[in-house]
Amino acid sequence: MPLITFENIMTNTINKTHFQFPNQTSAYKGKVREVYNINNELLVMIASDRLSAFDVILPRQIPFKGQILNQIATKMMKETEDLVPNWLIANPDENVAIGHLCKPFKVEMVIRGYLSGHAAREYNSGKRIICGVSMPEGMRENDQFPKPIITPSTKADNGEHDEDISREDIICKGIVSKQDYLVLEEYTRKLFQRGTEIAAKRGLILVDTKYEFGKTNDGKIVLIDEIHTPDSSRYFYADGYDERQAKGEKQKQLSKEFVRQWLIENGFQGKEGQQIPEMSDEKVLEISERYIELFEQITGDPFLKATTNDVIDRIERNILGFLVKQKLKK
Repeated sequence: MPLITFENIMTNTINKTHFQFPNQTSAYKGKVREVYNINNELLVMIASDRLSAFDVILPRQIPFKGQILNQIATKMMKETEDLVPNWLIANPDENVAIGHLCKPFKVEMVIRGYLSGHAAREYNSGKRIICGVSMPEGMRENDQFPKPIITPSTKADNGEHDEDISREDIICKGIVSKQDYLVLEEYTRKLFQRGTEIAAKRGLILVDTKYEFGKTNDGKIVLIDEIHTPDSSRYFYADGYDERQAKGEKQKQLSKEFVRQWLIENGFQGKEGQQIPEMSDEKVLEISERYIELFEQITGDPFLKATTNDVIDRIERNILGFLVKQKLKK
């Protein structure tokens, strides 16, 4: 295997892909993932190394971030597939997941067990209702809710900001039918409970997370995209949580919040006219190392870095190999 050097790591991250696979019918670029439609049957999802915060794609990629997100998400899907069906079929490459074509619901199902992040910012501004859900008086940031609350958001396209929305508005506006939305809520609560149990075994608290769902061609509602990754979830270390909370101290976190805090400290929150702070090589590597720490804490597995030499060729070769095998099976 080629040596993993500083220069190699910094110059061989995955930013954009421009593949043309056999029977490819379309391609879509999200904030972090690139999605290829194969014959209106399969989706090939490639996790890039792009970094997004405040709904803005930052100018530099983070080494191994795509591999980390992809491998956490697929591991968690396998650990929850007995509860909720998901779209996943195979992982032919460290950065790739392939699954059933689905029509995504245009909402993200956000569930919160604790008053943190966006909910805490809303609460501290004086609001006591978020997405039509009441939050109790007298809470402090990072306090646990009496029971988890679901605070959906609209699924933004083309880099626009996601917007909070209530269950009533989702159903009233016909974004999701009432029948389907009740299934989304049921699945969301089941997944969050399982995620909480998995996190507890690893000395962590699953604070909040988001899930995305879609419908397969035969009308089945399934979990899609990512699950319980540091980009979609916030974790606290369980050890010392009560003591820190009693003293009014910040909680020790495992999430992408450290990126958001760095941006805020440097005057950027994604608002018009604000300048994205410069990210040095040292800052990029620091973020990469934090993501590796997140991977190992969340999964309990050591992180094995994929080769970054000719990474685009590697991904294309592995995807094509899978597609050929699928064709031979038919």
